[in-house]
Amino acid sequence: MTTIPARPYAFPHGGDLAPATTALLIIDMQRDFCDPAGYIGAMGYDVGPAQALIPRIAALRAAVRAFGGLVIHTREGHRPDLSDLLPQKRFRSRAGGAEIGTPGPLGRLLVRGEPGWDIVPELAPAAGEPVVDKPGFSAFHATDLDRLLVTRGIRHLLLCGVTTDVCVHSTLREAVDRGYEPLLAADGCAATIAANHEAAIEMICAEGGIFGAVAPCADIVAALAR
Repeated sequence: MTTIPARPYAFPHGGDLAPATTALLIIDMQRDFCDPAGYIGAMGYDVGPAQALIPRIAALRAAVRAFGGLVIHTREGHRPDLSDLLPQKRFRSRAGGAEIGTPGPLGRLLVRGEPGWDIVPELAPAAGEPVVDKPGFSAFHATDLDRLLVTRGIRHLLLCGVTTDVCVHSTLREAVDRGYEPLLAADGCAATIAANHEAAIEMICAEGGIFGAVAPCADIVAALAR
């Protein structure tokens, strides 16, 4: 029986954690979300919590690689002509003070190919690690993520990245509906508002783990090493 100590139950529920069925999803650790000159900074939020994740996620990624699991990276962004940007999403970004597609110090905000769209250098994908480019919040929406996971027989997902309450939670919830079992690295993700981060974690643990389980990065790393 191989499990990771977690809340509200040891993960996975079947006690059958194995490299061949495990993947780490590193959600949107891009400069637009982690650099003060990017999208989140343009909205007036502190990117310090996102920056603080980098060494913890790097350690988690190293542990998953050593364990033999799959590492997948995601990037949120839109086509340069914004043809995949829904009007309501553009409206919401404008209302938030950082309209998608407008110029910034790191190039056009949340546009594919711009410097801000890049994953932070410390977490750059290794050769062969899939990168999923997504136009929405969930990493499953309008992407081939599900195909990548199904083809490899992945059933157990470890999630980290930004932001806890938006892209991470959207991905986690859809993963549950698609039959995957998720574990959130609680201190491996962050939100623009601390209270939203805490609430998102508690939502996962409610009702016996309705959306999976949560655990600190250090506990996940230690369990994988065993």
